[in-house]
Amino acid sequence: MAEIILNVDVRDGVGTGNARAARRAGGVPGILYGGDKAPVAISVNEKDFRKSLYTGKLLGHLVTLKYGDETQPVIAKDVQFDPVSDRPVHFDLMRVDEKAPVKISIPVHFKNADEAPFNRQGGSLEIVRHDVEILVRADQIPEELVVDLAGRNVGENIRMSDIALPKGAQPTIGDRDFMIATIKASSAAQSEAAEEEATEG
Repeated sequence: MAEIILNVDVRDGVGTGNARAARRAGGVPGILYGGDKAPVAISVNEKDFRKSLYTGKLLGHLVTLKYGDETQPVIAKDVQFDPVSDRPVHFDLMRVDEKAPVKISIPVHFKNADEAPFNRQGGSLEIVRHDVEILVRADQIPEELVVDLAGRNVGENIRMSDIALPKGAQPTIGDRDFMIATIKASSAAQSEAAEEEATEG
C-alpha cells in the first residue's frame, strides 16, 4: 500500500458554510469521489495534511485514506490553496482499485542538460510538454517521466517514444508519437552563424 496515510473525518453535508466550519476547526475540507459510490464530504487535520503535501508524494500518487478502522486506496487529484496565505483550503480524492489502470498526468523532468553537446553548440531546450497524461496501474504510478539529454545535439526532437514508461503503461494520446521537447539553436548562435556567412560571402 501507499506510504502516506490520510486520517479523515466525514463532514455532515457540503457547501461553503460547512467547509468554513471545517477550516475553523483546524481541518482542510475535501471531497472523496469515484468508483461506484456517491461523493463524500471529508476533512483532514491541516497540520497532518501539510506534512503529507510537503513530502511531494501526495498529489498524483496512491495514498491510503483511513476512516476509523476502514482503509481505502485513493489518489489525490487536486489541492486548492489560499492565494494570500498559501494554506491548503480544499482537496479532491479519487477512489481507486490499486491494481486497476487510472488516467493521470505525470511531470516530465529533463536531466544531464549541462553535459549535453547542444550546450556547447549554443543550443537551447524548448519544452513543448511539461507533463504527459498516461494510463497506468494505480500502484505503479511513476513520480516523474525522465528524459536523459546526454548526447543530444542541436536540431534533435524528443518524442514520447524516447520516454520509458512503467510496464503496461501507455500515453492516453495513442495515435501519434507526439513531441515532448525540441533542441534549437539559440538566437545568439544563429546570429553569429549569419555574421560568419556574411563575412565569408
